[in-house]
Amino acid sequence: MAKRAFGIKKRDKGINVTPFVDVLLVVLVIFILTSNATIPGLEVNLPKASSSIPLEKPKTKAITIDSAGQVFLDAYAVTLPELEERLRLEKAINADFPVIVRGDAQVHYERVVEVLDLLRRIELGQVGLVTGKVKG
Repeated sequence: MAKRAFGIKKRDKGINVTPFVDVLLVVLVIFILTSNATIPGLEVNLPKASSSIPLEKPKTKAITIDSAGQVFLDAYAVTLPELEERLRLEKAINADFPVIVRGDAQVHYERVVEVLDLLRRIELGQVGLVTGKVKG
């Protein structure tokens, strides 16, 4: 029970955890705001779609095709044979991993189809195309 002495309420014995919880919530919010899902170093102008479903997971492989038609696997430039070899190695280690394809809006459609054909040959089932959101 709290006792009053000269109008001042004394606290019960124990630890007040409210400030600790406040600090933890602030740290959590800062962590969420500073973490991002972008791949650093590659600027790609994504085509727009009316709705998009986030497919990125921790083991997701990202294939990016820039406006010049250069192919990147997780921010590293690769040729199509190198891409196939690396994805086959990953499939041997982890048979079920998602792949996302990020193609610049200005890239020739044929280059994206070549990458999608390669993914079909490897028999990867979880393939997603990344788009930007439509403004408006």
